[in-house]
Amino acid sequence: MSKKSLSIEDFTDSAFEDRKLEGLTNFDEAPDGGLRAWLVVVGVTLVVFSTVGVTNSWGVFQAYYEENSLSHLSPSTIAWIGSSQYALVWFPALATGRLFDLGYFKMPCFAASCILIACMFVIPECTQYWQFLLTQGLVLGVSCGFMLCPALAVVSHWFSPKRRGFALGITSIGSSSGSTVFPAAAQKLIPLIGFTWTVRVFGFILIATLGTANLLLQRRLPPSNVHGRLFDLKAFRNKAFAFYCISGIMTFLGLFTVLTYISVSAVKIGVSGDFVFYIISISNASSAVGRLLTGIIGDKIGAINTIAPFTALAGIMTIVWPHAKSESQLIAIVAIYGFSCGAFSSLWPVPIMAMGDIKDAGRRAGMFMSLAAFGAIAGPPISGALISPTKGFVYAGYYAGGTIVASIVLVLVARYFHLRRLWGKF
Repeated sequence: MSKKSLSIEDFTDSAFEDRKLEGLTNFDEAPDGGLRAWLVVVGVTLVVFSTVGVTNSWGVFQAYYEENSLSHLSPSTIAWIGSSQYALVWFPALATGRLFDLGYFKMPCFAASCILIACMFVIPECTQYWQFLLTQGLVLGVSCGFMLCPALAVVSHWFSPKRRGFALGITSIGSSSGSTVFPAAAQKLIPLIGFTWTVRVFGFILIATLGTANLLLQRRLPPSNVHGRLFDLKAFRNKAFAFYCISGIMTFLGLFTVLTYISVSAVKIGVSGDFVFYIISISNASSAVGRLLTGIIGDKIGAINTIAPFTALAGIMTIVWPHAKSESQLIAIVAIYGFSCGAFSSLWPVPIMAMGDIKDAGRRAGMFMSLAAFGAIAGPPISGALISPTKGFVYAGYYAGGTIVASIVLVLVARYFHLRRLWGKF
């Protein structure tokens, strides 16, 4: 067979079957590099920047709404907006992961991009709680969810397990970058141009990032005729996968508590209003370093072997967080917390992809994300209900940190069932 040069058209869904016949696709040999592969990584990074970056900036909105638009409501009630957003970034993956396996990728991503951008221009017009919940909680969350899972899954088309952790570590920097840029921009812009135009500026940023991402994202492998139900209960016969999914629920019951309430807790201990917005940015900036470093470490010693100790440290920092009494103590805690969260944020897809056939990776990732969403939606409101007028955030820290630490035990059980021994690279 003679060689031919590949153009962008060769990477569209309509060309996949012809390329399969020509032998130009290979389920076993990912290129592990090259211009096309790294452009896809850039596209995924921009998706993560836009979706996770916006949702992880919720703490800024929580603090603003408590002081302004929704000051008549309790912190726990307001937190339902953020927790809905967190959960719905993950829950649609049950459908989008399956759609990705079947070949539906570009159009859902484009449609969700348009909806997310529209939300950013509608949020400033909201005046009532139900409007914020619908727009910022439900619609924004779903639109992010329709992009995130397929974008992460497409990395597995271009990188083999030996370099997948590094590639995912790079894409996850988009989360930290977005979660740093948006809060910092809010701190500077709200006093200058007001909340309304600040959120609109966020919308213009998303037009640029998501527009570029939609041009760069491409599949490499043809669609798979995946059999079975959308939520395949047979997958849980794999005990490693079952325990890993349970650990995901437990992790998300606690992981978003610090991000949700850190700004509020900073105000309570006397941190200046001008600096409060930077607290979340510090956490997410340190997370960027953690994501890249743990991605490299994960390729060397195994994803779960990296996730376990770093995420346990995040749980410990969550327990310690309410005991911070000064600005410097709080900065130290959130910096360590952000760094240690990087391991889970960047490496959670790697074990899932190793727990079955690559053709079915989208469905497995979708199942995991959808189950984890239940922890994400319940976690921050539960923590908010535990905030006490006398004890402050102490009980919330114990609850959230305890669930994170407990999740690590389940992760290690999943490793045992996969390897059939207590220790090994995984």
